[in-house]
Amino acid sequence: MQTLQQLNNGELSGVKRLQLAENLSEFPEAIYSLADSLEILDLSNNALTSLPDDLARLSNLKILFCSNNQFTELPEVLGTCSKLEMIGFKSNQIRTVSGASLPRITRWLILTDNQIDTLPDEIGELPRLQKLALAGNQLREIPQSIKHCQNLELIRLSANMLTTFPDVLFALPKLAWLAFSGNPFCASRDLHSEFKTVSANDVILHQVLGQGASGVISKATWQDNRFSFPDTIAVKVFKGEVTSDGYPEDELDACLSIGVHDNIVKPLAKISEPECSALLMALIPEHYYNLGQPPSLVSCTRDTFTQGQAFSIQQIGFIVAQMDAVLQHFIDKDICHGDLYAHNILINPEGHILFGDFGAASKYHNLSAEQKHGIQMIEDRAMRFFIDDMLSLCIEEDKDSDLYKALQSKVALT
Repeated sequence: MQTLQQLNNGELSGVKRLQLAENLSEFPEAIYSLADSLEILDLSNNALTSLPDDLARLSNLKILFCSNNQFTELPEVLGTCSKLEMIGFKSNQIRTVSGASLPRITRWLILTDNQIDTLPDEIGELPRLQKLALAGNQLREIPQSIKHCQNLELIRLSANMLTTFPDVLFALPKLAWLAFSGNPFCASRDLHSEFKTVSANDVILHQVLGQGASGVISKATWQDNRFSFPDTIAVKVFKGEVTSDGYPEDELDACLSIGVHDNIVKPLAKISEPECSALLMALIPEHYYNLGQPPSLVSCTRDTFTQGQAFSIQQIGFIVAQMDAVLQHFIDKDICHGDLYAHNILINPEGHILFGDFGAASKYHNLSAEQKHGIQMIEDRAMRFFIDDMLSLCIEEDKDSDLYKALQSKVALT
């Protein structure tokens, strides 16, 4: 992160990325001194309510983040920025989004956690749109024009006010990652009486193992001998606010609804108290590691992988077979995972995988047979993207094998 003083002193000349967080209430004029080089501008965590009308002077600006500010409308000046393709205005107070505010080259639009109740029909005039994050708003419907977003691959609609499932999504030929929990049309959360409920006082949290949008996972010690849990477990403590995927309560509900499967991280019990909502899980052995890494700003919707990472076609086939079984388990439970990615998979040296992260999961047992089928086709598309990613890691000498060709034909990406 840079400082406003550095900017004003001319110390940042030529930078391509600028990040300022100093409780700014006005757009710093000195930013224009970087017009020839600036590509990424991050003004998140300030007190901004507007952007200047001449923002397009930043002629090379490709990415703009203004999350955690005080905007009440998406600035129309964004539509004048000729190279702007990624826009992030998460956690503002935005009520209004006009068609004029959407650059036609937009690939990635993040409007999570605002107060938007209507999207403009012009949303359908974004042919390059791949990723659309709208969780935590007040949307009551999705414009039919969105069917023209033929490259849209990921959409987050959880925690809105949708009274019916937006069937128009089934017209999107590339949609693969969908989250829609926490809307009025969704089924109510289950009580999960078969799962044990324990007290927060029954566990002692130790070091943090990882954290994401919805909560923090820690190693913990179980100290109540009423239940036959292992002494050492993992505990995910959920954050209270809406996340990029939806409500933490829906993630907990999905985790407890999915049941037991050899390739899914095993839930043990839940903590449900006013001051603490948490999930107790079996501790994953240390020899498991992440199969992939999250998408980058460049890859947008597709996972990234460690340089040099490679598998034989037999290893890839084993991984895919396990994921096929997991996906069928989700179908049997009428649950859409919504985030079927390699970065949500842990793998051990023997090739056994564990799948997790239910932040984007949505239950759909109350929907029609046609809608269920459509949702399953979307999940199947994510599976084909996953196979495609795995094949990109195949060692060269195995690319002529019958198994490689069989998996390649299964991908059939369109």
